[in-house]
Parts: sequence; structure tokens; C-alpha cells
Amino acid sequence: MKKQFDFKPDRFYNSNHLWSKQEDDGRITIGMDELGLDSLGEMAYLSLPAVGSPVEMGKVMGSMEAAKMTGELFAPISGIVVEKNDAVLQNPLLVNEDPFDKGWLIKIEPANWADESAAMVSGDALPDWMKSEIERFETQGIAG
Repeated sequence: MKKQFDFKPDRFYNSNHLWSKQEDDGRITIGMDELGLDSLGEMAYLSLPAVGSPVEMGKVMGSMEAAKMTGELFAPISGIVVEKNDAVLQNPLLVNEDPFDKGWLIKIEPANWADESAAMVSGDALPDWMKSEIERFETQGIAG
């Protein structure tokens, strides 16, 4: 039986399986989605940029170590880090346990949200994208 992965429709997703959500104050919360986390396994360690650090879309903003792989985290948008989630730094498993709520990574004051969010997947395009991403992961033997 195929696994079911939850994607929140109020967010924007990128091919690195990070989600971005615009908050009421205009800041953008960044986290990891369930499909990406499934391919990584249990999170063991996270390194996130310091508050006040600039991040650039597509550039390294941190790193992670998980059960199945170690790698870099690439910023889904450009801007300045205004907050990082200390709870996930102390307990990286929180990212796996509650990826869309308590397991967020950082909050960014965006530099160009309108243009950069247009490069991500959201809304009506999500179901088809999610389906194709699950198939891609299964074909590559990543999911599960």
C-alpha cells in the first residue's frame, strides 16, 4: 500500500521539499515537507543560519543529518533570517513529528516574495506535483 503524504495547501513547495508560508506579518516561515522527511528518515542534527543572516534562494542556508542521509539545506527564498526554531535545534525529531507546525526551521523577512514564490508549487498545482514527486521518489528508491 502506498504511503500517504500530507501537504498543506496554504504553503508553497519547492523541489528540495521545503515549504514556505507567508504569515500575517509578511514574514515567511520555512519548514520541511513529509515526503522529503520520509526520504531522509529521522532527523538527528540541524544547523540553521543565525538571526540577522542573509539567505539567498537556491544557496546553502544550513545542514542536516538524518538516518538515511546528510546534506545541505538550500534556501527556498531570499531574505534576512528573523527567527530560528531553537526547539528543533535541541530536538531535531520535532521536524519529523510535526513538520507543518512545531517543526518549522526558520522565519525570513523576504527580499522578493512575489517573484520567488511564483517559482514554487502551490494551490491547484499541488496534487499533481505531489503525485509526480512521490512517483519520482519511488522510481529512485528514495521513498519508504
